Amino acid sequence: MNDTGPVQLPPVGLHDIRSAQKQIAGAVVATPCPESSGLSALCHARVFCKLEYMQRTASFKERGVANALAHFRQQPSNKNKGVIAASAGNHALALAYHGRRLDIPVTVVMPEGAPLIKATNCRRLGAEVIKHGRSFREAREHADALALLRGLMYLHGYDDPLVIAGQGTVGLELLEQVPDMEAVVVPVGGTGLIAGVAAAVKAIRPAVQIIGVEPEASASYTAALAQGGPVAVDVSPTCADGLAVGQVGRLAFVTARPLVDRVVTVSEPALTLAIYRLIEIEKAVVEGAGAAGLAAMLAGKLPELAGRTVVLLLSGGNIDPLVLQRMVEQGLTADGRPRR
Repeated sequence: MNDTGPVQLPPVGLHDIRSAQKQIAGAVVATPCPESSGLSALCHARVFCKLEYMQRTASFKERGVANALAHFRQQPSNKNKGVIAASAGNHALALAYHGRRLDIPVTVVMPEGAPLIKATNCRRLGAEVIKHGRSFREAREHADALALLRGLMYLHGYDDPLVIAGQGTVGLELLEQVPDMEAVVVPVGGTGLIAGVAAAVKAIRPAVQIIGVEPEASASYTAALAQGGPVAVDVSPTCADGLAVGQVGRLAFVTARPLVDRVVTVSEPALTLAIYRLIEIEKAVVEGAGAAGLAAMLAGKLPELAGRTVVLLLSGGNIDPLVLQRMVEQGLTADGRPRR
């Protein structure tokens, strides 16, 4: 459950994901995936939305965490141990929730700029929250040091095989909910989500396109493709803070690379508009990371999807209220509608 060995591990596969689905049954929400007539009209495609923001802590991260912690809990040697992780927020929230559910002590290290709402909610769920560093990388280094000092198990948010397998259960649900889907558009940060979804979907329906979207401000998967492997990139401020990890996971990249058909990047204005459109049309409050797929379609980055059956993975809904207010104001301005 740490990242000292993923390079030697084989890619996550369908068997792992089906095992995860059994392990987390009843512990996470099998989220709906309704068709959106409004977004379909805007995107000139038949659009379905996978509502992962309806998980109890409002993101898909619960799936991987629930799977990994269940395995952790089953090991007698871990009885009195806790877990620790660095996280910009959603992984931390999932850890706090499922740690409390399974009576596992949780410590999370967040960058100093992490959204206040995520830190506050983690504390409410009983986790110890430590703010440290200006970047995810600095937070991770501090978490590693604390893991050694306190004898805690580090649980990686996107590069652990059990976590990736848990995220892949989204793909299994999609195959049942939208059996005629032709493409899935997935937000990309550390690459764990798209790796799991691609491993599940491609194993059963190889013709389905798997398309990733990442912010221009943190294009770590694009850089990894160019370099042939994970590489650290500079990260600029982005409203898709959940995707701003600076470097993709090694096991996640190995799993995803042969299965992902295409990756595109989107601008901050495109992400802002997508957040606003989801509120306006779907009455869905989604964070920047969760709106990435719609942002790509609205920005004309995926013209090949016109007329096709497409699933947008709305990965999370933990957006700071002040950020949300700003997004709505910018959306109104873009539409030429005066604020009242």
